[in-house]
Amino acid sequence: MKVYLDNAATTRLDPEVMEVMIPVMAEQYGNPSSIHSNGRAARSLIERARKSIAGILNAAPAEIFFTSGGTEADNTAIRSSIETLGLKHAITSRIEHHAVLHTLEHLAKQGLIELSYVNLNEEGVVDLQHLEALLQSKPRSLVSLMHGNNEIGNLLDIELTGDLCEKYNAVFHTDTVQTMGHYRHDLQKLKANFIVGAAHKFHGPKGIGFLYVRPGTKIYPFVHGGAQERNMRGGTENVYGIVGLAKALEIAYRDMDAHCSHIEALKSRMIAALSERIEGIRFNGQSGQLDKSLYTVLNVSLPPSDMSDMLLFNLDIAGISVSGGSACSSGTDIGSHVLNELNIDSERANVRFSFGKYNTFEEVDYAVNALAELYRKESVAI
Repeated sequence: MKVYLDNAATTRLDPEVMEVMIPVMAEQYGNPSSIHSNGRAARSLIERARKSIAGILNAAPAEIFFTSGGTEADNTAIRSSIETLGLKHAITSRIEHHAVLHTLEHLAKQGLIELSYVNLNEEGVVDLQHLEALLQSKPRSLVSLMHGNNEIGNLLDIELTGDLCEKYNAVFHTDTVQTMGHYRHDLQKLKANFIVGAAHKFHGPKGIGFLYVRPGTKIYPFVHGGAQERNMRGGTENVYGIVGLAKALEIAYRDMDAHCSHIEALKSRMIAALSERIEGIRFNGQSGQLDKSLYTVLNVSLPPSDMSDMLLFNLDIAGISVSGGSACSSGTDIGSHVLNELNIDSERANVRFSFGKYNTFEEVDYAVNALAELYRKESVAI
């Protein structure tokens, strides 16, 4: 049996999305910057997609800019706002995605900003009282805090964070890559200057994403070399990717209630089954608490064992695709910066299971049984 439980890394392309992309790839080959009929047809598809995305998020089409994905969108928000708005201080956490953390650390090393880190508790929860204290001392700051942590699933109260940023005249960027398409965002109510999305996290194509820029937040482009995206991003647009992105977001919002209900049930089943089958199991961050974490992510901390280093390999042999932390660190031996920050026992193996709408209860049961069997065999061998 083949089981894919690494949906936080990337998701399977929805057949409905593929269906709308294929004709664009086959027939709409015009450059959208060209003024002839082929170019105008491609441009029309882009603007229709932009309007669709804006409507879903309760924004204006002029506030949506297409990028190559979440990493570029995060970099654009961070680098361009610091340069354009003359910001000298930024606040983040030590468990942000590297698209944010490494970017801010690089700017700090260059001497362009002073960087502060908001306190976290033992579960990785952001201390909003400390955030307010930081903003009181340096109010005109860039605050960059993710909505849903891609490794441990913790959710940030972005509404309250946005209110704090508005109170202290701060610029608020939130990486919403893991929540876009899984939670509803109303950008008329949310006091964020920037949010981002990546299509492949909600069953769309890879290589396409977007950045929302709040009205009144004027920034310079990050990628130069052309006047595309209303002079905000140089480079010929990924037309079929943009069409696929818009369709994937449309489907995600259309089916969100059923999607959420199904995946929460999968996660709940795995929590209960693992707790029953493996003694000493823990759940990292708040991922084991359904009301406080992404319903798509469960980060499991397993008892110390001699097979910890080979656990992902053994699961892969069993046909189960999972991650040992952040997929962006796969293939390296540096470990997870998120789990390191939480001081997780290095003797324990940690596995991130992340669920999608195509997963089944049978797959969850198979994964639990395979994991429990690996631990049973080891205990027998000992």
